[in-house]
Amino acid sequence: MSRTKVVPIPVMGRHNINAYLLLGRRPVIVDAGTPGSGRRIAAQVAAHGVDPSDVSLIVVTHGHIDHFGSAAELHRLTGAPVAGHAADLGPFRTGRAREPYLPTGRMGRVMARNKNLHLRVEPFEPGVLITRETDLDDFGVAARIMPTPGHTPGSVSVLTGQGDLVAGDLIANSFFGLIPGRPANPPFHDDPLLNLASLRRMLALNPTRLHVGHGTPLEPDRVRRWAAREHRRLTRLAAAGRLRARTDEAGTP
Repeated sequence: MSRTKVVPIPVMGRHNINAYLLLGRRPVIVDAGTPGSGRRIAAQVAAHGVDPSDVSLIVVTHGHIDHFGSAAELHRLTGAPVAGHAADLGPFRTGRAREPYLPTGRMGRVMARNKNLHLRVEPFEPGVLITRETDLDDFGVAARIMPTPGHTPGSVSVLTGQGDLVAGDLIANSFFGLIPGRPANPPFHDDPLLNLASLRRMLALNPTRLHVGHGTPLEPDRVRRWAAREHRRLTRLAAAGRLRARTDEAGTP
C-alpha cells in the first residue's frame, strides 16, 4: 500500500483555519476554507509541487462555511469533484450553515454574534455523495472517508492507511486553534454527545495523529484523556437538563 502524506494548508492565520493536501498516487484536498480562499488554497497546493488540475477530489468535512466556503471555486479551479455527506446537503445546496449555532462554551457564544458566520456563500452540489465509509483508493490515496456525525449531521473525517486522521471539527485546539496541542471543543456542535461518540470511535481505531480544522495536530493519548473528562462533563450537563442538541434539519433545537 502506498503511503499518503498529510500536508497542512493554512487558510487563515498559521493554524486558525486549515485545509489539507493528501499526497499519494494523486493529490486530494480536504476542506475548502472560507469564502474567497479558493485561489489561496490552489496556490499553496502548487507551492507543494502539485498542479491543481491534477487534484482528483475535494473532500468537504462538514456544512459550515469556514470549511465549504470555497468549494465551488476550488471545483472550478481544479476540475475535481467535491465529496460531501448526504446529511449536510442542505447547507451545501443553500450556501448557509444551519442556524442557530449551538455554542459549546464562551467562545462559541461570542462567535455566534459574528455576522460573517451568517453569510450565504456560493452553494455547490457534491459530485461524490457520501453516505457510508468510503475508500479513496480510486482517487489515488490510501485513505477512507469516515462518517463522524455530531458536529453537524454530515460531518466526516479522513483516515489514511498509516493512521493519520484528518478530523475536520471533530475536535480542535483551545481558543479556535490559538493554544497549540491542547484538545478542546470547536465553538459549536449540533449534538455534543454524538460528536464525542464519533471521536471515541475514531480513537478506538488507534490513529497516529489527529489533524484538525483549527489548530496544530493533536496526539491521540492527550485527546483520549480529554475525551474522558468531556464525557463526565457532558453526562453531568445532560442529567441536569442543560445539554442542547439540534433535533431537526430546519435548525430548531
